[in-house]
Amino acid sequence: MDRLDAMRLFTRVVERRSFTQAAQDLGIPRSTATQVIQQMENRLGVRLLQRTTRTVRPTLDGEAYHRRCIAILADIEDAEGAFVGSRPKGLLRVDVHGTLARHFLLPALPQFLEAYPGIELHMSEGDRLVDLVREGIDCVLRVGVPQDSDMIARRVAMLEEVTLAAPAYIERFGTPDDLDDLAGGHRMIGFHSDAAGGLLPLEFTTGGKIRNVTLPAAISVNAAESYVAAAKLGLGLIQVPRYHVEAALASRELVELLPGFPPAPTPVSLLYPTSRQLSPRVRLFIDWVIRQFRART
Repeated sequence: MDRLDAMRLFTRVVERRSFTQAAQDLGIPRSTATQVIQQMENRLGVRLLQRTTRTVRPTLDGEAYHRRCIAILADIEDAEGAFVGSRPKGLLRVDVHGTLARHFLLPALPQFLEAYPGIELHMSEGDRLVDLVREGIDCVLRVGVPQDSDMIARRVAMLEEVTLAAPAYIERFGTPDDLDDLAGGHRMIGFHSDAAGGLLPLEFTTGGKIRNVTLPAAISVNAAESYVAAAKLGLGLIQVPRYHVEAALASRELVELLPGFPPAPTPVSLLYPTSRQLSPRVRLFIDWVIRQFRART
C-alpha cells in the first residue's frame, strides 16, 4: 500500500474509531489495516493512535497528522478533478430523511449514477442526530432547524406545511374555522421527535406570530408514513409538508383545514462537519441535491 492509500486508511480509522470498520469500508483485511498503521507509526517515529478494547482514538500527534492528511487528500482530489474528462469517484456515505429522499432524490438518482459511474453511494435513512465523523458519514439531509453548532448547515429548501384531517374526522368533530375552535373537543395525532425530546405541538401563524397548540392525542407515532396513515383513518389532525400529501388531497382522503392559519414553512438542510475538508464527490452531491429540490419545489 503506497503512502496516499495509507493516509486514506489512517483518516478512515480515525473517523470510524475502529480498525475493523475502516478495513470493511476500504475492502481490505483488518490485519492489513493494522500492519499499515504500525508501519506508518514506525516510519514517523510517533504514536498516532491509542487503542483500547472498545475504541481507537488519535493521540495529539495523530490529530495533527489527521488534519494534514485530510488537506493533502483533498488537494489531490481537487488537482485530479481539474482535468477535462475527470469524474469524482469513490465511496460517498450520506444519511437522509427517508420521505424527502424518496420524493426529491430517488427519481433522479439513476441519472446521477450514470453520469458519475465512479461514485459508490451508500445512503442510510433516519432522522436522528448522527456523529458524522465517528460514523464515517460525509453529509446528512435533515428537516427542521439545525441545532448542532459543530456542523456546517446549507439550506436547500423551505417546505410549505399544511394542517389536515380525514373526512371521517371532520364528520365526527366538525370543521374548525379558527384556532379557538380547536379547544372544543378536537384532537391531534402526536408526532414524537427525538430531536425535540417529546411530542411536537401543532403550529399556526396568526397575526404574524407563531402560536403553538397541543391537543389531546389518542395515538402518537415517530414515523412520517404512520403519521399520515393514522390521519387517513380519522384519528386526529396532523401537520405535514404539502408535497407529502398531494395525492391524498387530490383524492379527498385528507382535507386541508385552517388555511388562514398556516404552519411556518419547514427548512431542509444539508449538514457536514466543519473539521472535514469536502472532497469533490461530496461537493458534487451537495450541488446535485440542491438542484433536485429547486426543480421540485
